[in-house]
Amino acid sequence: MNSTIILKGNILYTPRPSEFVAIQQGYVIAVDGVVVHCGESIPPAYGEHPITDYGDHLIIPGFVDTHAHAPQYCNRGLGMDKELLPWLETYTFPEEAKFSDQEYARLVYGAFVHDLWRNGTTRSILFGTIHKDSTLVLMELLQKAGLSAYVGKVNMDRNSPEFLIEDTQQSLADTKEWLEASAQFGPLVKPIITPRFVPSCTSELMSGLGNLAEAYNVPVQSHLSENHGEIEWVAALHPEAANYTDVYYEHHLMGKVQTVMAHCIHLSDVEMDRMAETQTMVSHCPYSNVNLSSGIAPIRKLFERKIPIGLGSDISGGHIVSMAKVLTEAIGLSKMKWVEVDQTYAPLTLSEAFYMATKGGGKFFGKVGSFEKGCELDALVIDDTTLFDPNERSLEERLERWLYVGDDRHIVERYVAGKVAPEPTN
Repeated sequence: MNSTIILKGNILYTPRPSEFVAIQQGYVIAVDGVVVHCGESIPPAYGEHPITDYGDHLIIPGFVDTHAHAPQYCNRGLGMDKELLPWLETYTFPEEAKFSDQEYARLVYGAFVHDLWRNGTTRSILFGTIHKDSTLVLMELLQKAGLSAYVGKVNMDRNSPEFLIEDTQQSLADTKEWLEASAQFGPLVKPIITPRFVPSCTSELMSGLGNLAEAYNVPVQSHLSENHGEIEWVAALHPEAANYTDVYYEHHLMGKVQTVMAHCIHLSDVEMDRMAETQTMVSHCPYSNVNLSSGIAPIRKLFERKIPIGLGSDISGGHIVSMAKVLTEAIGLSKMKWVEVDQTYAPLTLSEAFYMATKGGGKFFGKVGSFEKGCELDALVIDDTTLFDPNERSLEERLERWLYVGDDRHIVERYVAGKVAPEPTN
């Protein structure tokens, strides 16, 4: 039997990066979780259905976080004076080792999932750890919370601490077993192949993971060109490859299945061509790029080359879960790139950053992140009345104000694939 919901309120979304659609007291209608109409009135065919009226509240698409490390949740705000590789050794690897304990994993992952829900992140692409059973715990908690995610069991068989390094064949066997166990969670929670990054994965492991991705038809996530030291390290490890990007490409971790790469700050033009050719998504992580002194990604240049781009919190290189704050930081960082580095490329606009945080990242999940017909209905309902302002403001101005100075307390309802997602109880 078809399930129809009708939401009424002040609707805003970005069908394209360049524009907002704003509908005062509009309606969005979904049947079985998929949008069939969004406009100023209700078509006669739906006239008999009940309406959930949110009054003067804002209704926007749910946020999509395209890169976060769930096991690093307790490290957010720590080690922010270090660069990437020392930060990994000091904070990240010792914390991730604790996830051999499933009870510890359940404790931390429960808090992390609750924070995703609280901040309106309805979809996310997440790293777990090398521990397959703890990664299944994360997937279970996401499913129970009614949130959608791709979740990865991490792989690493070289250049890693002894307490986290895997045997190559065992890593592949564990990944295969985990992939098969993950089938229990769909359709909202799915697996994603996750080599940590090239320095921590041998060619044998990367090739094996590429084969698994194709065999099981699951996407791939990893890191690419985050900082100069990492890029030099990859060049030394793989002198046979033309560049860092081609290491992934040659191991069938890019171009064969859907792929998202975090950071992509220091790509050459040739590498950008490869990203565009394979339609590999960039997860832009502005807070992390600042905190770890990694650099400022050339987002405008990537946009112009038609490379898909989403935004990532990169917990815990980034210290804030809220994608509202990540998108405003992306705007600010693009201004610094423009004024201090390269005036060829204009800063991001609000609509472009909002697009990346919703429909841009949502493309990894299919038709997600917009209220256009055929999109899955992910929505946040925002009550901004406590943000004092006696002046009349447009819907775009109200949204901008909430993104910059509001917080999770103003989110009064969350929908994922057409269903209300109540507060998780774990």
